[in-house]
Amino acid sequence: MQGFFNLPIDEKTKYDFADQGSYFGYKGYGKGIVDKKGTRDRNEFYNISKDDVLGLSERLPSPHVLNGHRDLYASYIKASHAICMLVASILSSRLPLTEPTQRAGGLPSMHKLTAVSGDQVRFVKAPPQTQDLNAVALGEHTDFGSVTVLFNRLGGLQVRLPDYITAIPPVESDSGEDKGVEEELCEEGWAYVRPLPGHCVINLGDALVKFSNGRLRSNIHRVVAPPGEQGKKTRHSLVYFSRPEDDVVLRSLVEGGQDEEGGSGVTGVTAKEWILRRALGRRKLDGWEGSGGTESVSMRAEGKA
Repeated sequence: MQGFFNLPIDEKTKYDFADQGSYFGYKGYGKGIVDKKGTRDRNEFYNISKDDVLGLSERLPSPHVLNGHRDLYASYIKASHAICMLVASILSSRLPLTEPTQRAGGLPSMHKLTAVSGDQVRFVKAPPQTQDLNAVALGEHTDFGSVTVLFNRLGGLQVRLPDYITAIPPVESDSGEDKGVEEELCEEGWAYVRPLPGHCVINLGDALVKFSNGRLRSNIHRVVAPPGEQGKKTRHSLVYFSRPEDDVVLRSLVEGGQDEEGGSGVTGVTAKEWILRRALGRRKLDGWEGSGGTESVSMRAEGKA
């Protein structure tokens, strides 16, 4: 990851394929939109296609510094996919899935490792940052797919809690003192997620909201500057996104369920269409409004499951 991000910017931008309608490859610092005001993000990342690595699709151009590690990518993809399918299997056993869905094998049957999908590994780099209420490295969002595996060594990830749970700031100010930025960043339901050695963070995404007819929620999260002294360090993240197979239609798969728009104004689309709309919409100044996910359905309110 560090070897790639240390390349000259002109070299890295050769692998930005957004203008070709692809969300794989490179996204430069400040090239993403984080809110409706058009605020630019504060990170850069590189997406590696699962299908490319496993030989399920045509190989994409990639920098020499990354090409020697394809066996490692394959190992990480397979291990991460297994975690995601364990989660999907457990959820399948708890949800009132329709009989045809159960016979087909539940949620894992729509996420076969050997099927064409938008699954990807993501490398993320954010440079040292000062705490700022008006800017974040990555704006609030839900994940596009089904299950996410995330590794961090530094803090900065925040989740939005239900309105009946109060977030605990990492450091509380003494009585009578003005609130610090970190405390203010824990208002309106936001809470830091502490990285734990040897652990990953698991998020559920939009597809599971659709499949469960809203019984499952897609975690609303964002990335701010790491708290305290951590903010002086470069922040790297390693992510695996598991997504439904490209041609799977995002619709309710539970008994008595109805297709939900999920706050996006879009329903009945395929997984590939959903991901393209969300991912590429946030690369355009006028794309924010049309790039939403299941935020409105996934935002819990007091008294609701």
